Amino acid sequence: MPVYQEAEQIQAQTIIVIHPGSMYLRMGRASDLKPVTLLHAVARRRLPSGIKYKDSFLPSAVILTKELTQAMEESRLQVSHTLQSCLQSDGCRRYATPPQQIAAFNRRSIPEISSPCNMKWTKTGHDIVVGDDILSLDPEEESNFNIHFPYKRGELNIHMGPGGSLKAIMADLKTIWEYVLTEKLDIPLRDLKHYRAVLVVPDIYHRSYLKELTTLLLDEIGFGRCILLQDHVGALFGAGLGYACVVDVGAQKISVSCVEDAISHKDTRVRMDYGSADVTQTFFWLLQKSAFPYKLCDPINKLDALLLDQLKIDFCHVDLNVCGSQEKTFVIRKPKKQTETYTLQVGDECLIAPLSLFQPELFRITGIHNVHVQKRSLGDPEDPYDENYLRETSRRGMKESLDHSSEIQEETANIPTNAGEDEVVVDTVNDNVPSLSNRDLEAPRDFVIPQQLLGLDQAILQSIERCSNEDFKRKMYSCVLVVGSGLKFKGIGTWLRNRISLQTPYMYRPGKYLKKQLYDILRNIYIVVFQKRKTFSF
Repeated sequence: MPVYQEAEQIQAQTIIVIHPGSMYLRMGRASDLKPVTLLHAVARRRLPSGIKYKDSFLPSAVILTKELTQAMEESRLQVSHTLQSCLQSDGCRRYATPPQQIAAFNRRSIPEISSPCNMKWTKTGHDIVVGDDILSLDPEEESNFNIHFPYKRGELNIHMGPGGSLKAIMADLKTIWEYVLTEKLDIPLRDLKHYRAVLVVPDIYHRSYLKELTTLLLDEIGFGRCILLQDHVGALFGAGLGYACVVDVGAQKISVSCVEDAISHKDTRVRMDYGSADVTQTFFWLLQKSAFPYKLCDPINKLDALLLDQLKIDFCHVDLNVCGSQEKTFVIRKPKKQTETYTLQVGDECLIAPLSLFQPELFRITGIHNVHVQKRSLGDPEDPYDENYLRETSRRGMKESLDHSSEIQEETANIPTNAGEDEVVVDTVNDNVPSLSNRDLEAPRDFVIPQQLLGLDQAILQSIERCSNEDFKRKMYSCVLVVGSGLKFKGIGTWLRNRISLQTPYMYRPGKYLKKQLYDILRNIYIVVFQKRKTFSF
């Protein structure tokens, strides 16, 4: 008689969830109310003869040529005209203050000077600085360090410079994650064999990178077990939904895919190389056009980069009831310097910046952006059961199935039939089955027009249109889940909903499905009555 062992009960305190991002890392126990959040970066002391390297906190702005400036200005005017054609909640048309008037006010703005703040630069004798401690690192000391962000644009930051190899990035991840485990979560590394790790990975991934990350968790850091979870699937679980079109707006990327029953459908996945950090750079460009009073602001500087990001959070919105110029204040605090308080006027640039997500031509300030889809895996020579093996075996199985179907079809064709009331009609096998030479289960279909960058609403619509059937599309149109910290602007949810609803095909709009069902029922009744009239006379 077989003996069944009771399943081991796993405590939530022994599960560590790791969610790495391009800007921040979130890590914590599954039982924690909030995870530990810190800058996902590491600074390593450079050798005396080493090459200087430093990843920027914001996407680097490109040099604005005459043609680029003109193209961005046209896009800005297009968004501005769209806003002027909108109505307020009381039915009145919106109005905007001329940028020249706002710029004249900002040019006269003089900062109020007060005593220095309590912020202090820190110096360290260590060769490695991790996370938020980089922000307070003394500039003179920082010049001796190379700063690395392991993730960029939603995937591993592999490049040709120092620390850009896959092995170096894995070493950086090991340093950062072990620091959080030991210093923030108070878990000794020797006890990690009793812990399980849940690593949140992008929905569009490289299988070779996932293999390296698994090796890092199990062999290098020393977790007892681990599991990899796609971020869109995890978002669906967290929201308590069974299906949704998931939109993740991060600092440096936006990803979209359709998820149902914990499966992110491969053909619907798309990732765009822009995010809320690009909105920050666009907002800074718009502020400069209005004579931004803080003339020494430099996005390359870490404190100024964080200041601009905070100004975007505080000032930007999509509230159509806010019209004209608004007076705002912000404070500049830097160690060993006097505190400066600025007063400025802002206008529709506070709305244009977040709406650049729907007009991505404005993101040309940060260079060329790419659109990614899930690529076909090239296989793993160390894995005898990789995707190539599964693909070939599935093709062989399909070929055997088609051969078997053709044999049945030939046998059926040879059976004599008698015409009459008892005649049986056998449907033939569909002749439109794609040939084996053209059948590719893994290669995604063409997703975008070359050299064209999708706006947020267009990416959602095209992702849903790539669903396999109408019922699936209808589900996705009825439930769009937006996650991530890059879309926390007042009123932008209503704007996104309106943009999608205006472009949703008529047959997928709410209420149209029931009408279509009723039409199908009436059509079937009509067909039945019509056929009976051919047989019976009334």
